Amino acid sequence: MEYQYPIDYTWSTAEIVDVIHFFECIEKAYEKGIDRDELLAAYRRFKEIVPGKAEEKTIFNQFEEASGYASYQAVREIRHSRAGDRIKVSAQKKKLR
Repeated sequence: MEYQYPIDYTWSTAEIVDVIHFFECIEKAYEKGIDRDELLAAYRRFKEIVPGKAEEKTIFNQFEEASGYASYQAVREIRHSRAGDRIKVSAQKKKLR
């Protein structure tokens, strides 16, 4: 990994760890696939830390700019899947840097 995760330093250590875990789940969704329920749980925790849509969008954009992974695409796949499904975001949906 050659990039930094978008972090708000007003978050607690536990919140930072949970946000990093969420972005690691996004990476898994692109690289090898991830269980839908694992990604959903990580996203729900992320939304507890970042409840506002505007702030979420800003953080997603920062992460995409740094990594090339579009968090929105992975989260959208949650809505189009069912419990127990495996989510694999296609490389075509990854933004090329």
